[in-house]
Amino acid sequence: MDEVIEIAKRAKICAPKIAAASTELKNRVLRGIAENLLKYADEILAANRNDVENSRKSGISSSMLDRLKLDRKGIEKIAESIEDVIRLADPVGKVIDGYNLANGLILKNIRVPFGVIGIIYEARPNVTVDAAVLCVKAGSCAILRGSSHALATNIRLCRAMQEALRDNGLDAEIIQVIPSGSREGAETLMRLRDYVDLLIPRGGKNLIDSVVANSRVPVIETGIGNCHIYIDKHLEGISIGSISSIIINSKTQRPSVCNAAEKLIVHSGVAEKVLPAVLKELEAKNVKIKGCSRTLDIYPGASPVSEKDWYEEYLDLIIAVKVVDSVEEAVFHINKYGSHHTESIITSDYNNSLYFTNSCDSSTVFVNASTRFTDGGQFGMGAEIGISTQKLHWRGPMGLEQITTNKFIVLGNGQIREQ
Repeated sequence: MDEVIEIAKRAKICAPKIAAASTELKNRVLRGIAENLLKYADEILAANRNDVENSRKSGISSSMLDRLKLDRKGIEKIAESIEDVIRLADPVGKVIDGYNLANGLILKNIRVPFGVIGIIYEARPNVTVDAAVLCVKAGSCAILRGSSHALATNIRLCRAMQEALRDNGLDAEIIQVIPSGSREGAETLMRLRDYVDLLIPRGGKNLIDSVVANSRVPVIETGIGNCHIYIDKHLEGISIGSISSIIINSKTQRPSVCNAAEKLIVHSGVAEKVLPAVLKELEAKNVKIKGCSRTLDIYPGASPVSEKDWYEEYLDLIIAVKVVDSVEEAVFHINKYGSHHTESIITSDYNNSLYFTNSCDSSTVFVNASTRFTDGGQFGMGAEIGISTQKLHWRGPMGLEQITTNKFIVLGNGQIREQ
């Protein structure tokens, strides 16, 4: 699509200007964005209501509607998160390391902006602001391609952000929204390697797999969240109430987000004692229980689980339960079926916690805590642009530093290479 190409060309032209912007100037822009979100809240919410109503008529799932909805409190929360980013240190120019070479050359490895970052994501308007704010603070332009379900909301949010750029003497095209949710627009963006330096997909498995498979632009994969909790056989000093609290929080606080627990694995040595109480509490929260044959023997009210279920990110009030005979079997199951996002073990045994944290091939592994903490804000990183589940460049929540790259600066005084 010609429109997407023009957007990318304008972003490439603007990239050196935002890369050279001072921390003070970038923070003024971010503060202006926060103020404009509140200033134009009524217009943003009107656009969002229109998106929600159209999406409801189109029959999208309740979990997707939950992601799409904005209210005044939500806008205020987004504005507050921008203040958190303002308070963060500017990563641009930060010295990663440096040393003197034997030949007298002075070497520094510093953080620098990527340039133009494209983000392809689904119906979450908060991503529009979070991603743009992080890109600006990290010295890069942002090209935002949200879903058609949130198009009116995203366009109105972008206008508020562009106004803050213009008010501070910068080009509005540093932040741009592709004004279409069409597949063609996304596919065009994926091909623009000459103009776009990095592409970050955020959404479900089909979206992420499509971008990874088809993009010519380098991609950071922010994977789906098929997250697991394992209840170990060693539970000395850990009450069933505490176990239930971790699981209920992980599953039901926000079932439509990627750090919600989707699977529960329980050691056979404690399954008969723990499962009935835990699953009863989950059902009281309207969670549908699916289980393996051993789970069904203990809790007949559960539905049979299928092989496909073990791979599934439900993003809904559903959980699948498996009974195992060892921590090793639990880890094997997680590494086979999981998405390498977040796992948690509930245990009082140090050695088992060490084995679990070392052996689970995931970006984040907890001991005796909710999976819901896998979040840039919760980790003290400010707003995040996504949670990377791949191994190159970065793994886990991606905040400011993680959306910069590096450059070597080498100072000499006439050295030449002899060999």
